[in-house]
Amino acid sequence: MPYTKRPDKRKMDELRPVKAKIGIIPNADGSAMFSFGDTVAIAAVYGPKPLHPQHLQKPDRAIIRCVYNMLPFSVTERARPGPSRRSKEIGLITEKSLSGVVDLKRFPGTVIDIEIMILQANASTRCAGINAAAMALAHAGIVMKELVSSVSIGKIDDKIVVDITKEEEDYVEGEGSTDIPFTLTSNSQKITHLQLDGKMPTKRLKEAFESAKKACVKVYEFQVKALKGEEVK
Repeated sequence: MPYTKRPDKRKMDELRPVKAKIGIIPNADGSAMFSFGDTVAIAAVYGPKPLHPQHLQKPDRAIIRCVYNMLPFSVTERARPGPSRRSKEIGLITEKSLSGVVDLKRFPGTVIDIEIMILQANASTRCAGINAAAMALAHAGIVMKELVSSVSIGKIDDKIVVDITKEEEDYVEGEGSTDIPFTLTSNSQKITHLQLDGKMPTKRLKEAFESAKKACVKVYEFQVKALKGEEVK
């Protein structure tokens, strides 16, 4: 059967309910929580601080070091605790997504550590983590050229859908599903991160990008509200 209705009855271009908050970890320099529906991520920032051992330092700039982990109880089937190849990959992706907007030359020889923890997972975990990390950096007072906002765009059969869920990721009827996480800068809407899990014609990829731009504007509005201390729920 053709894909005509989303399982949770959202419109094709509609985000799940979003929650966002800053200052949730008192001993961090900056922290934030961001959620898409049942997917909940928290991020804590520590630094800038001197990087040890010294031979790893960059004399002209800081480096961002990100650790991403899913708690064992975050998914239906208990996740194996500790770092995995997937978590290391997402940590590196997050570093690259954020490095372009942080003024790293302001903090030579230092490291900015970002810890991301997924408390609950229902797809789009890396996007929620990136959104939380960007907010945590801003909360820590680290100079940024602009924020980044992240959202997962899917193609299910012939439909482009926003903020895909695990059930939609696993859709196998018809043409099946394709998942594309996008991370865009808030002002210039430049892509700092894009991954393609599946296949998609160039024309449809352009459609997905246009959907991502509109969705990321909405995500950015939630991030800014939370950074201003307003309640986002």
